[in-house]
Amino acid sequence: MKNILKSIFLVAFFAVLIGSCNDDFLNLKPLDRMSENDVWSDPALTELFVNEMYRGLGHGLNEAEVGSMCDESHFIHNYGTKQVVESNINPSDIGQWGSGNQIEFRWDELYKNIRYTNMFFENIEDVPFLDEEWRERLKGEVHFLRSYFYHNLVRNHGGVPIITKTFGLDDDFGVKRNTLDECIKFIVDEANLAAGLLPLEHNDANIGRPTKGAALALKSRILLYAASDLFNDPSWAGAYSNPELISVSGDRNSKWQAAKAAAKEVMDLGIYQLHNDGSNPKDNYTNLFTVKESPEHIFSRNFLKTRSWSDGAITGLYNGPNGYHNWAGNTPVQELVDDYEMIDGTPFDWNNPAHAATPYDNRDPRFSASILYDGAPWRPRPSDMTASDPVGIISIRSVEQADGTWAPGLDTRDGPIETWNGGYSGYYLRKSIDPTLDSQYGPYGQNQEVPWHFFRLGEIYLNYAEACLGLGEEAEAKTYINMIRSRAGMPDVTETGQALIDRYRNERRVELAFEQHRYWDVRRWFTAPAELGRNAHGIVINEYLDGSVTYETLSIQDRAWKDKMYLLPILQEEVNRNPNLIQNPLY
Repeated sequence: MKNILKSIFLVAFFAVLIGSCNDDFLNLKPLDRMSENDVWSDPALTELFVNEMYRGLGHGLNEAEVGSMCDESHFIHNYGTKQVVESNINPSDIGQWGSGNQIEFRWDELYKNIRYTNMFFENIEDVPFLDEEWRERLKGEVHFLRSYFYHNLVRNHGGVPIITKTFGLDDDFGVKRNTLDECIKFIVDEANLAAGLLPLEHNDANIGRPTKGAALALKSRILLYAASDLFNDPSWAGAYSNPELISVSGDRNSKWQAAKAAAKEVMDLGIYQLHNDGSNPKDNYTNLFTVKESPEHIFSRNFLKTRSWSDGAITGLYNGPNGYHNWAGNTPVQELVDDYEMIDGTPFDWNNPAHAATPYDNRDPRFSASILYDGAPWRPRPSDMTASDPVGIISIRSVEQADGTWAPGLDTRDGPIETWNGGYSGYYLRKSIDPTLDSQYGPYGQNQEVPWHFFRLGEIYLNYAEACLGLGEEAEAKTYINMIRSRAGMPDVTETGQALIDRYRNERRVELAFEQHRYWDVRRWFTAPAELGRNAHGIVINEYLDGSVTYETLSIQDRAWKDKMYLLPILQEEVNRNPNLIQNPLY
């Protein structure tokens, strides 16, 4: 997407001739803006119009991440994340979900971008393209974008109004919500239209635009949601009088079949492979999220150093340790850390003395590739701290001194560098951060160009495995689960029944950590009350004079679950504008 996400300033490409005695000077066109007629009379301007729509896709590397609204991380600066994890949002205040960090999920922004897609389709056939392939490609891109925008609306709200035309000032805005069935069908139909128009791969000039595979991957995701518990059992909503808005109808088995077939379509394209660069499992998994191109990437957003703050490509500054003059924003929580298995595939257990004595040893390689922990190697310290740590090792523990005092670690809130930016959990984010850059200077040229992946093959394999589990095809499910695990250097799963489902869900948790899946996964599995209803925890590490070390978990954030949180409310201001909008249950 590098070539379509640069700042786009539409300027006039014509000169206006003014005669000294000509009344036409009263009808001069502004030089700093374009008319609609200009856009639809020039194919290049039409493409610029489409390029602007891509901004609506957003990305997941913002200052406050979706993971901090579930059991992946704790956002230390709050920004409304506390309201979400405590289940205290309401139609007038949805906390972090209403912020600029989550702009790609906001009702108003999504419908604004949907309006642009509708405007495009109302005009595209009149644009004087000399190359019809260009027109068809743009149509495919906009079908994909409209499908993606609606998929973001649906996974947060259930059924929403399907609008396929632009409204004028005199039109009736009192549209009703479509059923969830109708919305799923619309998203799938749009994805199919996109897949039929988009190429299998792009040349270098169009890298970052969606392909056939991206459209099919989007279909795979939404059909998996449509087959899941949340959208098939509205009992959580009590006596809600409009279950058609929050649940689908029909045979559950056919939904699993559709989800399986959609994932298989992506795999059958034959152009994607799990990332394998020949390095050890930890480095291989690390590199999957730091290299610009990989055969596993299906659809990604690229960033430019020259965009700095504007592109949001400073996740290292947002999330890095305070001992590196970073902001320690989204700090992984103990609940996630504990769910990374031991290297032999057994669960980590604090009641196991060997595990408790050295909790970060012999773990799933994806743990050390995703999370910075006490003793983890990182990059060189800033120049003002190299005397304290010439190597660059994360320091969370407090060390007892001979005089009875304690020296806090460099990366703790009590450390000697920046206490106000220290985390509470004892962990920092590593995944998707380029360790070669000094992130404290991110806004000034050290921002990274690591891409954000909307879709990758790893997700598709897991989607396929989950659909197989829904159909009772356990052997097939294990084949694809174990392909993911083998890449990570982990042994095969062998369980059956509910134990296999549990192993699959944990596999999805660690493989897709911080990739904007967990928030919705625990909801669609109905595991949210147990997973999100518990407090978030962190670690306190003390090293004594005799060299012994203790690890103590402690609560760092109160959290609670209320069933209304299965879906977001429709904002009250939207309901006030359109009383035909039926509110979601329990709000």
